[in-house]
Amino acid sequence: MKRRQLRCGLNRHKSACYLCFKEGGTKLRRFTYHEPDSLTGAIALLEENGAKAKLLAGGTDLIIEIKQEAKTPDHLVSLRSVPGLQDMEYSNRELSFGAMVTHRMIEKSELIREKFSLLSDAVDNLGSVQVRNVATIGGNLCSAAPSADTAAPVMALQATLVVKGPAGERRIPIEDFFKGPGKTALEPAEILCCISIPALPEGAASCYIKHARRKAMDLPLLGIAVIIVPDDNIVCREARIALTLAGPIPFRATKAEAFVTGKPLSRQIWEQAGEIAVSESNPRTSFRTTAEYRKKMICALIPRAAEVALQRINRAWMKG
Repeated sequence: MKRRQLRCGLNRHKSACYLCFKEGGTKLRRFTYHEPDSLTGAIALLEENGAKAKLLAGGTDLIIEIKQEAKTPDHLVSLRSVPGLQDMEYSNRELSFGAMVTHRMIEKSELIREKFSLLSDAVDNLGSVQVRNVATIGGNLCSAAPSADTAAPVMALQATLVVKGPAGERRIPIEDFFKGPGKTALEPAEILCCISIPALPEGAASCYIKHARRKAMDLPLLGIAVIIVPDDNIVCREARIALTLAGPIPFRATKAEAFVTGKPLSRQIWEQAGEIAVSESNPRTSFRTTAEYRKKMICALIPRAAEVALQRINRAWMKG
């Protein structure tokens, strides 16, 4: 296991040098950098150092927070040398990938783009290519930021999160994971290891829309994930609608889902579903935009996301 005292970054002589930076003459505070080579070692370090330690995945959020002194850890425990956390596998109709899988890996996966297109939608415009090369899906979920782009797609996909800690392994349904802005169901010294996603039903299609002031390099004002499962008569057999920034945590618009199920897949039905989803939402006004604007965009974007998903269904049928 690697361990060293660092003042201005993680490692000035190896591939982590992109995190070793100065801005406005301000330096990162001193911390001890640990690079365990096993999950057991990482858990032990977290347990040993308690609140003084933070996990480091891609570092795209954490290093900035340390620089701004929003977080002041004495120890950083890197997961970069823990084996298995960057594995990605699709078998037995289940997609499984480690928490250290980067957004760029997801973006470039043809399997994910074909079978879980809303997840590809979410990472396509997440930050820059440089950010996507290092930012991880585990870090994005565990930050529990209301603006996390992968949260709504993973929630619509009914993922299960596998975590390990001093008490062993447990599995957390995604709907039970987020507890508030910046808060998750993780216990002290627990680490998210794997995200497990069941295959979508046959014929399903999906879409994620990130609504922001510009198309790239910006945080979303609203995130909408839609999954549609049609029957042979173009009637909705199943619908899933997940939203971010429409409340304090990501959530499923279950009343809107129930309304759409069993009805023809028409724009009018989805416009009504958007209005129902607004009644389930509780967005806030922030310096980025107002709660009222977010409600209006929920009405507009749910039918738009459904339309994109239906176009994907039609293309799949034409190929078939």
